[in-house]
Amino acid sequence: MNDDRRKVLKGTGGMAVMGLAASAGLFVPGSAWAQAWNKAAFETKSLADTVKAMGGTGATESKDVVITSPDIAENGAVVPFTIASRLPKTESIALLVEKNPNVLAASFNIPQGTEAGVTTRVKMGQTSNVTALVKADGKFYYTTKEVKVTLGGCGG
Repeated sequence: MNDDRRKVLKGTGGMAVMGLAASAGLFVPGSAWAQAWNKAAFETKSLADTVKAMGGTGATESKDVVITSPDIAENGAVVPFTIASRLPKTESIALLVEKNPNVLAASFNIPQGTEAGVTTRVKMGQTSNVTALVKADGKFYYTTKEVKVTLGGCGG
């Protein structure tokens, strides 16, 4: 049964479905291509360096940027984070982990007209301040939260 399905997808049937989806505006060819990777930003060692590498001159602390995460992470290999921005015209959201070798752990472009929020998991080697950095209307804003990483879930 799986072989039959594969044959259909490989054949003209799969192409016809893709063509119909594109003509209906459900699939725009080329729209899924990733943006250029900002290598310099991912090599930074501080918030100020990251802002500069992302094209800014400074960042302002804001209560309109919210980090949701556990206060104590039992497994530093997969620490969950949700970041939301209530700032109008949010363009991007980034997550920085102060004590990681490279502070920028993740960066997301936010398409215009969409809800400005992301959820991800990052690796943290040790207890550290975590910063959510938001670019909105050409300016940078941030908020910071400490996340404790325990060894083996023992509260250490």
